Amino acid sequence: MDDTAVDFAVAAWREDNLWQLVTLPPRASESLDLMIDALRAQPGETGTIGFVSIAEELFIILRVRGEDVRLLISDVFAAEDWPLGVDALDRLGIPEEVEFEDSEPAGDLRIVDDLGIGPEEIELLLDDPDMWPDEVLASIAARIGFGEQFDAALEQLPD
Repeated sequence: MDDTAVDFAVAAWREDNLWQLVTLPPRASESLDLMIDALRAQPGETGTIGFVSIAEELFIILRVRGEDVRLLISDVFAAEDWPLGVDALDRLGIPEEVEFEDSEPAGDLRIVDDLGIGPEEIELLLDDPDMWPDEVLASIAARIGFGEQFDAALEQLPD
């Protein structure tokens, strides 16, 4: 994972009303297309959610339901520095020549609205300067209902 600086990538989905969660192999985070393919491989009732943390600087949330792909980038400024971040910016149609001077999110702030976390709450989490990307994702996972599985998955990752 060093080439892409991905800290971790996980997929979560509901099956028989229970949340399932797996860590994704490093190859899944080599490109956004590979990540989408890995998420499509899961049998989620409400689609599959992917959480990716990159270089402890930013995160990407993906939501895949069939052909529908939704995306949220926590920090467009930081995304420009990482291959997966650039793929995500391209997918959102944000041209490379746009210069960002500050951290701001891009994409769908309503990505998990139907699961109980609206855009206002996501913005509050993103605006908290004391939270690292993995902490924001852990908070979102807990509020959706798979926080314990998320924490357990991260504990199993090599240092």
